[in-house]
Amino acid sequence: MRRLNLLTAAFVSLVLATAAHAADKANMLLLDIKGGQVTIELMPKVAPEHVKRISTLANDGFYDGLKFHRVIEGFMAQTGDPRGDGTGGSDKPDLKAEFSDVPFERGTLGMARSQNPDSGNSQFFIMFAPAPHLNNQYTVFGKVTEGMEHIDAIKRGSTAQNGTVQDPDTILKMRTADKY
Repeated sequence: MRRLNLLTAAFVSLVLATAAHAADKANMLLLDIKGGQVTIELMPKVAPEHVKRISTLANDGFYDGLKFHRVIEGFMAQTGDPRGDGTGGSDKPDLKAEFSDVPFERGTLGMARSQNPDSGNSQFFIMFAPAPHLNNQYTVFGKVTEGMEHIDAIKRGSTAQNGTVQDPDTILKMRTADKY
């Protein structure tokens, strides 16, 4: 009987570990750009609706081929617009803001929006440096955990044109790790 309980406990432990691993992979984005692969930890406890949106769009292939259309030295790189000029989004409805206490630091991912805090859709940005003025103003939904050197190598835009990039770098592929 004791041996059966030990086997049952071992089996339950294995099932829980497998489930946790699958959840971890579902909350990890793999972003391929020309310099290499970037690993992003998503934050479903911080911004559940934004994580769900980004994951859905990524796994549908929405981001593949999209431009880093606005890249400002020392600030951030923005992408996620199918029009490539900062005015577009997906065909899904805009999201309500999910502001948090998570600060905008180097490697943080935030959801781009218009003046309306509840207008996030598909565009997002990755920080090159801390930007405390964005804290509690934009939704944080992830953080780069590996490959920040590839983000640092993204082609910069013109400061005279608010970061608009001529012949911009693109996303080659982006999926959650469980769907990659």
